[in-house]
Amino acid sequence: MAQLWAALCLVAVIEGLILFVAPGLWKRTAAQMLAMSSGALRRVGGVILLLGVTALVLVRGAG
Repeated sequence: MAQLWAALCLVAVIEGLILFVAPGLWKRTAAQMLAMSSGALRRVGGVILLLGVTALVLVRGAG
């Protein structure tokens, strides 16, 4: 359970870093996402989810 909390904290750190370093890029990206259809966002989310799970399996298997 501690690893799950650590992973969620890391997500917060990365999100905060992006907002701190490039707020304009974040705003433009959010505006583009608002213009996308729900189906397109769902597909993008699915691809990111699969890439993340694949990376996690590879990283966890290597260690």
